[in-house]
Amino acid sequence: MTGLAAVLAAGLVAGLSLLVPDDDPTAMVLQAADVELALEFSPLPELPGDLTNAVADDPAAARLGQALFFDERLSGPGTVSCSTCHDPARGWGDGRRLAKAVAHHPRHTMTLWNVAYNRWFFWDGRKDTLWSQALGPLEDPREHAASRLQVLHVITNDRGYVRAFADVFGPLPDLSDAARFPATGRPVPGEDAHEHAVAWASMTPADQELVNTAFVQVGKAIAAYERRIVSRRAPFDVFVEGLRTGDAEAQRAISPAAQRGFALFAGKAQCLICHDGPRFTDREFHTNRVPTGEGVDPGRALGIVRLLADPFNRASVYADDEGQSARTALSFPRIGWELPGSFKTPTLRNVATTAPYMHEGQIATLQDVVEFYSTLAGAAAPGQHDEKIIRQLDLTTQEKADLVAFLESLTDEGLAAEFRVPPNTPYLP
Repeated sequence: MTGLAAVLAAGLVAGLSLLVPDDDPTAMVLQAADVELALEFSPLPELPGDLTNAVADDPAAARLGQALFFDERLSGPGTVSCSTCHDPARGWGDGRRLAKAVAHHPRHTMTLWNVAYNRWFFWDGRKDTLWSQALGPLEDPREHAASRLQVLHVITNDRGYVRAFADVFGPLPDLSDAARFPATGRPVPGEDAHEHAVAWASMTPADQELVNTAFVQVGKAIAAYERRIVSRRAPFDVFVEGLRTGDAEAQRAISPAAQRGFALFAGKAQCLICHDGPRFTDREFHTNRVPTGEGVDPGRALGIVRLLADPFNRASVYADDEGQSARTALSFPRIGWELPGSFKTPTLRNVATTAPYMHEGQIATLQDVVEFYSTLAGAAAPGQHDEKIIRQLDLTTQEKADLVAFLESLTDEGLAAEFRVPPNTPYLP
């Protein structure tokens, strides 16, 4: 805790009480220790840089990526875009229990709010950069069900995209020779007879590299756009700003119930063990004993294997920092946490807009989430290697309501409307 935070906390303690009624919106109810903690949970820091993506913060790349994000032509049937599952009107999710694009998916769609702050991507962390994550769904048969060659043929046959790519990355490769560049194709590990794999194998290594490089550029442009999907000024942030500056009006931004909810979050409920700091996530992987469907989802145990084998990970030739960041990010994976059934901790920012919850969408509402952790009713039996941090909280009815009130105070959907729709530019579709 900083010296300034300590002074502020000490100065506020005289007026703090946990007995103020909820109908008094001017009340400050946090105790001094909770004020200290609150100051550590806001503001959200500036976006981290991405040395693996040279165009990560290029406005032209973001505009191009925005067009790609909403383009249904970049899918096998021409009916699915990134926004199909990551709908701006649904908290950048889809509102479904399990994702559905071209086909059904066994996991719930994660929100894109503040995705640029992530260390790992997908529930199992099988990607380690935002641009590499963007490439995965394009070739997943359950999601876009396309191939890198199909995607690039769409792009190279669109004059607007050709110009936009030239502005950001330089000229796209000429794919007009059908003998060299089939209409569709991609590597399909372990399935050499797959039509996509056969088409890919018909190409020379040099042509494959041309395609891979352009395909990576697609991901880097989409990532530049997704870095703009940021939530940083929720009522809780305004409240903390008021604590820091002494602004009494700002301190009224959240209710006494939400204040008590934060005290629970940081205290008795110990939610901060996994949902720590201004990002409200430790960005790592945990088991939480939420019951799952049939079969066993290995989660991070398989995700780390897939990440290390990924030809587009941050150690690859496609990372613009020549693999420099991979020396630390991938050399020492936290194997101790990569247990079967462990999944990434999602952010709680805008959590009230992203129901349902958990990696299979098993829990419908925030109230139900709080109830689950309070009682552990229906929880899966603890496994031999499960973490020991999950325990029954035994919250009172009032405490449950207060915790939900706090979680709702993390809602900020103030992203400009222009970033929620395809871009309006003279040269993009």
